[in-house]
Order: sequence, then structure tokens, then C-alpha cells
Amino acid sequence: MIRNIVFDVGNVLTTYAWREHFEDVGLHGDVLERVADATVRSILWSEVDRGVFSYNEFVDLMVKNAPELESEIRLALKDLVGLVRRRDYAIPWLEELKSKGLHVFFLSNFSERVYEDCADALDFESHMEGGIWSYRVQLIKPDPAIFKLLLKQYDLKADETVFFDDTPHNVYVAQMFGFHGIVFKDLEDAKAKLRELEIK
Repeated sequence: MIRNIVFDVGNVLTTYAWREHFEDVGLHGDVLERVADATVRSILWSEVDRGVFSYNEFVDLMVKNAPELESEIRLALKDLVGLVRRRDYAIPWLEELKSKGLHVFFLSNFSERVYEDCADALDFESHMEGGIWSYRVQLIKPDPAIFKLLLKQYDLKADETVFFDDTPHNVYVAQMFGFHGIVFKDLEDAKAKLRELEIK
């Protein structure tokens, strides 16, 4: 029996709108793509979600990826309001699931700075029973330790829990622990997948 639903946040309950954010601060074309390669598409980007660097230290690391674009990188990362944007279906969907007796949680790679700057997009959090923001525990998906921590912290059983994430590898790791892992594509597909698990 499914008792719990665990959600990734970016591109599931919110939109990760880095391109729109960069455009909003005045970056376009080739410059935007090069800044993206040095920042959000860098292999180091996820490390800010781990919460082990100060934000200033992290920005300095991004600048080292493309020192010739220092001013543009600092401009893009100075203010992260709008980097993550709300999805209007999030709260109604959570309330719908709760009305069926399900427990809802989140498990997300997220930095403290984005959490603070994009708080308006995270208004769904008060509608959930709990969850883990990666920066608070110094762990990031797909590290198995963060899945173990979620199960232990909320006394969940993996085989009673659905896990939604837009990143297939994160879903794969969750499935290794016995979660019912589903790659999130869109709301309608997600609801169809839940119906297949007899959650109407």
C-alpha cells in the first residue's frame, strides 16, 4: 500500500528558470550560454546545494570557470530572485493527495541562497509534513545517504513511498532503496502514474 509521496522540488513543484533569470538580468545569446557553462551547467554547480561553501566562496569558484566573464557571472549570481518560480498546481495537488490520506514530503538539492531569494516560490512547504533541503544536511542527491536520512528521519518505509524527481538517475537510486520511483515529466503524466499504483 502506498502511504507516502516524496517530491523533488525543482522542475516538479517549481520551475527551475535559470535561463529566464539570466535574460532578466540582461544576458543574451553567446554570453548567456558561456555564463551558463561556467555556472548552472558546471559540474561544480551542485556543490552549492551541499551547503559546505559560503555563497561568496561559491561565486568565486564560478568566476574561475570563466574569468573573462567575471562581471557577467557576478551579475547573474548577485540576486537569485526568480531563479526558481512557483507552479500554481503545487499546493492544490498536495492538498488533493492529502485528502486521500497520503503523507507528502520533499527531498531536494537546494542552496540556502536560493531558498532565501525564492521563498515566494516555496509556499507549498507549509502544506507538507516535512522533508530535506540538501544544504541543511550537507548531502545531495543522488548520494544514497540522503535517501537513508529521509527514511530514518520520518520513519518511512521505502516500499510504501513514491518518489518523484525529474532527474532519472535520482529516481534510479531511489528505486535501489525500494521506493516506487517515477521520473516526473508533467502533472498529467504524474497523476496517470499514480493511478497505475491504484492512487486515484
